[in-house]
Amino acid sequence: MTIQHHPDDDLLLALAAGSLARGHSVVVASHLEHCAHCRQRVELLEAVGGAMLDALPPALLAPEALARTMAAIDAPVKRTGARPSAPHPALPAGMCWPQSLVGCSATRWRWLGPGMRWSRVTLPDDAAANVFLLRIGAGKNLPAHTHSDCELTQVLYGAFHDGRARFGPGDFDEADGSFEHQPVVEAGGECICLASVDGRVLFKGAIARTLGALVGM
Repeated sequence: MTIQHHPDDDLLLALAAGSLARGHSVVVASHLEHCAHCRQRVELLEAVGGAMLDALPPALLAPEALARTMAAIDAPVKRTGARPSAPHPALPAGMCWPQSLVGCSATRWRWLGPGMRWSRVTLPDDAAANVFLLRIGAGKNLPAHTHSDCELTQVLYGAFHDGRARFGPGDFDEADGSFEHQPVVEAGGECICLASVDGRVLFKGAIARTLGALVGM
């Protein structure tokens, strides 16, 4: 797997600092699972952050800090399996769930349009996160659209081209309102992506906008 497109350093820094929105962090983490380059970048950013903390002057803890820490240590740990919780949609042979989705649930595949299906992903620690899977058939395309805010997409299977570049297995894309694009899946096979959206996907055309609203995109 040759990965051509990666998250920028701002996203990796937010992930390392624990400040990235939960939905976005799931998508970025799924990229890191197959990208040694980005894992090394995150390790470097974490090391830099640790060094900066070490350089700060000592500060007194709140009186109840120790008690809260001990209570958190003693709290029971909820263990999850190696796959998303049922129900979950079927996947092509040889495709595995990203480890970042452990503990999440995903609906069955739902019709979105001819050759297009989607699945809502629910995060146990952030039910409001707008995360979903898209499964688009060979040669099919999403309607042309832009974004009110930000969409992060990780290609899990197959490949598409959106007029800017080709995105294959393992590739990551960040899209916003600065451009309009229309992802078209390659003719050789279907494409499955994991996506997290802040704001709305702004489709062109009344039918596409209606379908997008029904899906919550």
